[in-house]
Amino acid sequence: MDPRQENLDFRHNLLRWFDDNHRDLPWRHTRDPYAVWVSETMLQQTRVSVVIEYYSRFMARFPTLASLAQAEESEVLAQWSGLGYYRRARALHEAAKAVMVEHKGEIPTSAAALSRLPGVGVYTAAAVASIAFGEPVAAVDGNVERVLTRYFGHEPVPGVARSGELRRAAEQLVDRERPGDFNEAMMELGATVCLPRNPMCLACPVREGCATRGEHTVPRTKKMLSRKSALALVQRRQWPRAEVLLQRRPPDQAQMPNMWELPSIREGQESEDMLLLTVRHSITNTNYYVTVYGLTIGEQKILAKGVGDRVWVPVLDLPELPLTGLTRKILKRLRVMPGYASGRPVIVESQPQEPATELATATELDPALFGSNR
Repeated sequence: MDPRQENLDFRHNLLRWFDDNHRDLPWRHTRDPYAVWVSETMLQQTRVSVVIEYYSRFMARFPTLASLAQAEESEVLAQWSGLGYYRRARALHEAAKAVMVEHKGEIPTSAAALSRLPGVGVYTAAAVASIAFGEPVAAVDGNVERVLTRYFGHEPVPGVARSGELRRAAEQLVDRERPGDFNEAMMELGATVCLPRNPMCLACPVREGCATRGEHTVPRTKKMLSRKSALALVQRRQWPRAEVLLQRRPPDQAQMPNMWELPSIREGQESEDMLLLTVRHSITNTNYYVTVYGLTIGEQKILAKGVGDRVWVPVLDLPELPLTGLTRKILKRLRVMPGYASGRPVIVESQPQEPATELATATELDPALFGSNR
């Protein structure tokens, strides 16, 4: 078959399938470049089902590029808390400020110009330019790479060894009239039909031209590492004045700097009668097996030393705090976060007491962290 005709058939069949089968996702109801940019940033390395909740909440808090640019980083991280890969949030925030200063608040319309913004990569630039501005450029993420690799019959190669070749192939395929829909259709195909394992080839709209029509041998992924840790939940006072003890990660920390977490317990100091919860939490290629123990105020002496600032945080302020994803998960499961599973938190320390050592409250330490300036 003539390659040009084959490309035409590919576009036609893919877009017809997409029109009839695409998922109803909140960011597909708009072509606002800011909204598209936020959604594409969130969708990097994160499942759609997880992003939906965060996207809606983030857009309600920061409905415009200007509102995001004017926000404090701690506010942005608080809305991102639990979504992971916090570099994305920081980069999005920095890029928003750059657009306000360098482009007078107007988001660049081309992929080339977008890619010059802080933290905006080739994929995100192409996705925003094609979906929001109709530029006929291909957006190639992991899902699209898998579709192209199978369609053209390439041997899968780990990393970026074939990314340039696949991007050039995608540029030949992209529909010039509907580039945004085409890119979303390619991503949708990879996410729902051309799955990494057990692809549903009978439901594939482009199976007639596919060189493999089935599952490829995939590069072996790295073995997950395992880490164990023990954390403490220390609480004081009663609802609605209940407070929980948290610590802030140092600003020079390689991962999640300046974010808040539960304090660690010194190895060997925990006991089973303190046990509250065990949880597994995965970050990139590491599984963290975490045991959470409930301590009274007088038992703070068994906490690990040499860490960042420790403060008493009112539980009503927790939703506004940039918590690590693990901390948010734990506080939700233990019903400490207000609004989750129960209207009020579970208090370990039943009698209101003062701490054994003087600790500032979180609002005394840094009011901006809790949005008190709004």
